[in-house]
Amino acid sequence: MKEREIYTGIKTLAPVIIRLDGRSFHQFLGQLSLKRPFDEDFSQAMVQVCSLLLTESGLSPLFAYTFSDEISLYLDELPFEGRVEKLTSVIASFAASALTIVMKVSSPISFDARIIPVEQEMVATYLTWRQKEAWRNHVNGYSQTILMQDGLDRVEVQRRLNGIGSRQLHEICFQHGVNLAHTPAWERRGIMVYHTHITKPGFNPITKEKTEAIRRKLHVDRDLPLFSSEEGRIFVDRICSGL
Repeated sequence: MKEREIYTGIKTLAPVIIRLDGRSFHQFLGQLSLKRPFDEDFSQAMVQVCSLLLTESGLSPLFAYTFSDEISLYLDELPFEGRVEKLTSVIASFAASALTIVMKVSSPISFDARIIPVEQEMVATYLTWRQKEAWRNHVNGYSQTILMQDGLDRVEVQRRLNGIGSRQLHEICFQHGVNLAHTPAWERRGIMVYHTHITKPGFNPITKEKTEAIRRKLHVDRDLPLFSSEEGRIFVDRICSGL
């Protein structure tokens, strides 16, 4: 039966970005009592999934960038000889099982995954694209929540917001006392999980001398720069270089 297996055999080379998207998460999240438009507990759960992907998945991404139900991972080395089907299936199933454990839910959860081959100098451009999507998600989330609090149902909200531009959405929020520029940075720009290097004091029992050791520590950054800015591009280059 081995010859009947359908397997494309497509491979990719590092570096790559693997993007995970929650599948039908609006149905799954609708079963939970989450705060709208952004729930910090769910955000923390996604951060924990990112942390597990960096430390326990065996894939060793350099960073994970997340907003809403989306995670982007940057890998500069690839296991499984770069086999695309293996990479996407393993990482999507790992993320789904990790989120199930973290949130302690009984309903099935699933992610889809796709691979984006990149060069290191392209990563800031990719993240700029996804950060703009995080901003759109942020604006739409607040606008939808405000209108639903005004008594409109989901269908009416979608009809009301269809075709409305960003400036009008800002005005809707502002009229209801919400300045979108003053909301938490993680809601507007997303969150990144990556390793930093810290120096820890030590002691050499043989020489009886004080020493210093460099250790890696997982860092959760909820105050990201704009990746489109010069500061943001320097930040991304530093993370991609493992510095």
